[in-house]
Amino acid sequence: MARYNRWQNGNLLGEAEVLGPAARKADRGAFFGSIEKTLNHVLWADTMWMSRIDGWDKPRGSGAESTEFTPDWDAYKAARAVADQRIHEWAGRVEDGDLLGDLTWYSGILKTNVAKPFWLCITHFFNHQTHHRGQVHGMITAAKGRPGDTDLFIMPETA
Repeated sequence: MARYNRWQNGNLLGEAEVLGPAARKADRGAFFGSIEKTLNHVLWADTMWMSRIDGWDKPRGSGAESTEFTPDWDAYKAARAVADQRIHEWAGRVEDGDLLGDLTWYSGILKTNVAKPFWLCITHFFNHQTHHRGQVHGMITAAKGRPGDTDLFIMPETA
């Protein structure tokens, strides 16, 4: 899933780049509005989850501020590339036994401490990315972009 994450982020960022700034920033009626805001939310959430899972620095701001996580498109692309590489490296270190037990954290959304099975949190982490990338895929397509394949079984071994 870490390989898929990196592959699909590259897929969507390449198409979003071609669309240009006005198309990326246009409110397209999605939950977070625009392509850029949705992508920023995903990067913010990835950083938040990795702060819980792997000790990354906790991202600034709250979920409500997640759409403004990076100051501009170039900063976003750079931060996304670094995060994807770090996620990939983390996934390469995970062993079956690491998925046992609970992950405990304070949820800003629920305003309480939460404990859930670690494997469930990892599943959520990757599912959340996929969910919002699907929204971005739809927005790019509506803007006449042509994102590449998204099917997991089509992912190249080199991704």
